[in-house]
Amino acid sequence: MITDLQPSAIWNYFYQITQIPRPSKKEEKILAYLLDFARLHNLEVKQDKAGNLLITKPATPGKEDAPTVILQSHVDMVCEKNSNVTHDFDNDPIETIIDGDWIKANGTTLGADNGIGIAAQLALLAANDIAHGKIEALFTVDEETGLTGANSLEKDFFTGNILINLDTEEEGEIYIGCAGGKGTKAYFKYKEKDAPKNYFWFKVQVKSLHGGHSGSDINKKLANANKILTRFLYSLTGKKYGMILSEIGGGNLHNAIPREAYALLGVKEKYKEEIRVKLNAFLAQVQEECKHTDSGLDIQLESAQIPSKVINKKAAGKLISALYACPHGVIGMSYEIPGLVETSTNLASVKMVGHRQIEVGTSQRSSVETQKEYVVNMVSSVFELAGARVTHNDGYPAWQPNQDSNILKLAQKEYEALFGKSAKVKAIHAGLECGLFLEKYPHLDMISIGPDMTDVHSPNEKMKISSVGKFWDFLIKILENV
Repeated sequence: MITDLQPSAIWNYFYQITQIPRPSKKEEKILAYLLDFARLHNLEVKQDKAGNLLITKPATPGKEDAPTVILQSHVDMVCEKNSNVTHDFDNDPIETIIDGDWIKANGTTLGADNGIGIAAQLALLAANDIAHGKIEALFTVDEETGLTGANSLEKDFFTGNILINLDTEEEGEIYIGCAGGKGTKAYFKYKEKDAPKNYFWFKVQVKSLHGGHSGSDINKKLANANKILTRFLYSLTGKKYGMILSEIGGGNLHNAIPREAYALLGVKEKYKEEIRVKLNAFLAQVQEECKHTDSGLDIQLESAQIPSKVINKKAAGKLISALYACPHGVIGMSYEIPGLVETSTNLASVKMVGHRQIEVGTSQRSSVETQKEYVVNMVSSVFELAGARVTHNDGYPAWQPNQDSNILKLAQKEYEALFGKSAKVKAIHAGLECGLFLEKYPHLDMISIGPDMTDVHSPNEKMKISSVGKFWDFLIKILENV
């Protein structure tokens, strides 16, 4: 059981958090839990119009003159599951599994991103044996679908000048910068036609890819289900097969590399067996390409009933060509920080959204604002050339590193004193809320820390148990000595 793990304070709260559904934009249950927690512990709490919460704990005796520290996490989680798993993220608790030194979920995302940060905040707020100055625990909403909670944060909501974000995924690393991001969507309109007879109708499914975070995992060359599906569909275009598309879908969230995709389509009956042979050859080809990153990759073909309606050929052709041409992956590496991805884009999702429209979701990231806009326009131009309507969200700014940060220097000192080695100081290609905080509170001195996690934003997400204790000890030492 999770509750048997040490340190018990943080693990007990993490277990409670796994029992509370908290999808993005549906955080009412976790917010109610946090409000009850504040009242139970007689702590001051307030909530802004966006739903963000701030719970304040006074300084312990002797620490009244210490600076106020803001501890920050987001309350929502990415809700992804394997296709063979039955799970209702709106109502069901997360089923956790301990596997050696790792904790994971049973076929779903674990929610350690950012549940372990929330657990650390609550454990500190409830503790009576840890010395610290005034703590302001900030809980933001809807981070995973656009950082809207941080973007809507009211001015003067908190008073501290030091902020520790608890949303990174590598123990022993202190983050002082992150990429900015923006979302781009394309909408393809189509006309419905009656499905022709004397056609072989079948469903193609790309399955069992690794998936991952579209920021921190984008440099791992993980396979993208939408791109693989499109390659096969593109090979069927032209006059020979007379390919007709009825349905298409793949991926779900803008910040996850898609693991599954499918299409329902038809070809002339006489090419039925040739298509099967063609798909088997294509599967062998992509399995060889992806053997180092996605060894479980599978593509399945199954016969289907004739659909009632299909997408007109011209619209289907433009959609397939645009998906084929749309860039995905790393666009450029940083010259200033070795090994850091500077700019990337993720072809995240393809969805039939009704009213004879297909929505293609993508996300772009960069630590350089001009490069972010460059890749946004690059993706937009592909879809505009194909006749799609393109929209963008507001995006969020990068968090530029500050090597002279006082809280960074203290954290480095305390980490070395605790563990006898230096912490690594890094920037991350994923998006953190710190850039938005800095826009509204330019005086903030910030770092970001967390325990070891892998494969976040996918059902393979897991967290290293032994790293949680080190993360906890490190956080306590910073608060004791700030």
